[in-house]
Amino acid sequence: MSLPVPSRRIAQHRTYLMCRPDHFTVSYSINPWMEPAKPTDTALALRQWQALHDVYVALGHDVRLVDAVPGLPDMVYTANGGFLIDGVAYGPKFRFAERAGEAEPFMAWFAANGYRVAEPVEVNEGEGDFLLVGDTILAGTGFRSTGDSHREVGEVFGREVVSLTLVDPRFYHLDTAIAVLDPVEGADGVERANIAYLPSAFDADSRAILEERFPDAILVSDADGDVFGLNSASDGLNVLISPRATGFEAQLRERGYNPILIDLSELLLGGGGIKCCTLELRSERQNAS
Repeated sequence: MSLPVPSRRIAQHRTYLMCRPDHFTVSYSINPWMEPAKPTDTALALRQWQALHDVYVALGHDVRLVDAVPGLPDMVYTANGGFLIDGVAYGPKFRFAERAGEAEPFMAWFAANGYRVAEPVEVNEGEGDFLLVGDTILAGTGFRSTGDSHREVGEVFGREVVSLTLVDPRFYHLDTAIAVLDPVEGADGVERANIAYLPSAFDADSRAILEERFPDAILVSDADGDVFGLNSASDGLNVLISPRATGFEAQLRERGYNPILIDLSELLLGGGGIKCCTLELRSERQNAS
């Protein structure tokens, strides 16, 4: 049995945008998790969401709220509402008509709160498919955001974009298959990002890219991926994860992280977890650290 690794990791301040699931229900199906015939409990979804919100606040992070809009039950998944770096908000353009109405309230919120809004031409679903890792944007495609949006997001932010192809419809957004944990400094003094990912969610070319760029990544099992274990949020020390991702929890502890277990089982009925409910607001030049 291996001994715990003493933690040298540091929790770093985050600012998040969230949306109360006041109107949460599953009335349509646009991903394999959504079954309209299965009853949903809005009150339970609210309690679970509030627990997530309160943990962020207890950890010292700032949480901003965008108003929920009747008839848009998926607004709770704020990660899909945009991608923000350097005070610029690249807005969403949803693939499915059921979510198209979310774009305007999100972009209006960004504009009202001092962000320069870049209106999209290409189909993209925000931080669901775009993850900032150091100075690089990892970009997912295969089910929602298109490859053209990868070019567009690179032009908006002037950063390198690395395209990755998802192949399992259960993991239809990149943030269901990759968790950005923090940047770590290697023995040679070079900063290398620390991520976790689900290999089976990607095609062979994408796996090769991930293996080359992130040789020290945590490889998560299918069992932990299947319970949305990777749809998590990290501040560099504390990692909020599904309580059912027990293998991932152990892997995080071995690496010196502090896993915090948050049950969002009701919101998973809509195909979203911790990260889906969390959009990071970055107001100035910064890395994901």
